[in-house]
Parts: sequence; structure tokens; C-alpha cells
Amino acid sequence: MSAPAVVLLSGGMDSAVVLAHLRAEGFDCHALSFDYGQRHRVELERAAELARTIGAASHRVARIDLRAFGASALTADIAVPKGRDVEHAHDIPVTYVPARNTIFLAHALAMAESLGARDIGIGVNAIDYSGYPDCRPAFVAAFEKLANLATRAGVDAAARGERWIRVQTPLLHLSKAGIVRRGRELGVPLERTVSCYDPGTDGCPCGACDACQLRDLGFREADSAPAPGAGA
Repeated sequence: MSAPAVVLLSGGMDSAVVLAHLRAEGFDCHALSFDYGQRHRVELERAAELARTIGAASHRVARIDLRAFGASALTADIAVPKGRDVEHAHDIPVTYVPARNTIFLAHALAMAESLGARDIGIGVNAIDYSGYPDCRPAFVAAFEKLANLATRAGVDAAARGERWIRVQTPLLHLSKAGIVRRGRELGVPLERTVSCYDPGTDGCPCGACDACQLRDLGFREADSAPAPGAGA
């Protein structure tokens, strides 16, 4: 029997490639998405589609309302920046959602413990990461340490001299072009991934937000045109 793993699946390219990567590694992947009040809700539809297409063992959607805290262009009435120079920007943009990856990983940790899974997959990237602090290697290492301290399974494993939870980040040191190439190797339907920060009502990407620009750059550097209808 394959070992179970929990994979955070947003509907975007990075998380879809992580799901396919862990499937290829032999894991029985359980996908977890979030309805958190985000403006780009089309990603939830694509997440469900990708979970089926890539072969997740299950797909759950957790509902949490991060609009209660606001302070982000994705969860509050704040304009999404367009046309920024993403190749040279190093600031933390207004599309950063306070503590989002910490919150998401905490839910994934609870799901992993309930399933007896030792692995959590997340599509964070430390190169083309748009300035988000919760995509850095130091954050991942800190959360993994917390996970092993804060759970019954972690305590039991420590008593045996073992580490229980592992946060898998196969894209951490890849460029966007590298992620595109890896996705194509794995047969991920990249044209069906979408995570534009400000899509139209029909789900079409804006083409100008940071996420759209980074994806477009990745496809161009991977010697491929952006997939029609795809967001970032």
C-alpha cells in the first residue's frame, strides 16, 4: 500500500506540479484546497478538476474566511497591483495574505495526523516567490519543527527517536521556467491551471498582475508560449 500524503492544491500551476510530483514518487495523495474568501475563486473549480485529472485519492475543501482580517488585495477591497516590474521587485506586495501559508499548513497538519500521513506537499518557491515571507526555506524548516513538536504523532515519533512529519517542497529552488518544464515532464495539464490574482468573471486571467507576469516569464524562458486561457 502506498504511503499517504496531504498536498495543498490551489488550482495554480505550482501546486498542481507538486501533486503530480508526489504521485510520481508513489504517494497516495489527498488534496486540500481552501475557500478563504479569495477574489480568484475560479481556482477552486480548477483545483477540483486537477485533483481528478492528476489522480488524487481524495480532495477536500476547507472553508475559512480570511476576509475577517483583510489587509490583502486578495481578501479585501484593495486594488491588485498591475504592471509591476516583477523581475526586480523585492518588497512584500499587497497581495500577501497575512499568515496564509501558516494557516494552510496548520490545516494540512491536522489532516495529515488524522490520516496517518507523514508527508505534506506545498508549492512554495524561494526564487520567483513575489516577496512572500512564508515561501522561504527558513519558514518551511520552522513549520516542520513546530509540526513535530505540536502533535501527538510527533511526540510519539520523538520518543522512538524519529521525525514524524516532513514538509515536501519539490519546487523550492526551481525557477518558474523549471517548474514549467517539470510540469510538462509529469504530464500536468498546465493549460488548465489558473491562479491569476484578479481574473475576470469568466475566469480569464488579467495578464498584468504579478502572478500572471511571473507565469508568462516562466513559459517564455521554457521556450513555450503561455497556454491559452491560463492564469499565473
